Amino acid sequence: MHPAVDDYVNRNTIWQAELTVLRAIVLGCLPDETLKWGVPCYTFQGNNVVLMHVFKTYCALLFVKGSMLADTRGVLVRQTENTQASRQIRFTNVQAISELTVDIKAYIDEAIEIEKAGVQVVFKKTGDYAVPEEFQRQLDENADMQKAFGGLTPGRQRAYLLHFAGPKQVKTRVSRIEKCIPHILAGKGLTD
Repeated sequence: MHPAVDDYVNRNTIWQAELTVLRAIVLGCLPDETLKWGVPCYTFQGNNVVLMHVFKTYCALLFVKGSMLADTRGVLVRQTENTQASRQIRFTNVQAISELTVDIKAYIDEAIEIEKAGVQVVFKKTGDYAVPEEFQRQLDENADMQKAFGGLTPGRQRAYLLHFAGPKQVKTRVSRIEKCIPHILAGKGLTD
């Protein structure tokens, strides 16, 4: 047991009982425990397998390669619509965890087998994302913009494309694009 995870569980008083039960279940399958990204992370041979998260209305186990798991119980959910690989099992009380204990262990065992096999998630390429026409116009009309955007890492490109495509109204998309132009030209990502 990792002392930083002890602190994490003790700090989260609202979900403390649930985290304690989840931690015991996970440690029974994956004894390598650490804190990554500020949350408990459980690994197999150095690879991240499952994380514990707390949110306002639930706590969750997040399977890093959850999209590859056979979701026999239908309990795995995408955290957001743009999530590609990870999947969560969400809990609102200890009883729900107790009812799924056997299934949680089975999901963890399956996730370990995926790691043993060295299977990798196939992520969408940047070119698979829609380019909003307002941004495409900017790229077509400004060679410096096209070069700067092309020089960004694929992750930064995806972040911008998702950010620009989010709003339904044209004026909002245009506003977002205009605000981001200096960042793109400077070679920076959306959150840099």
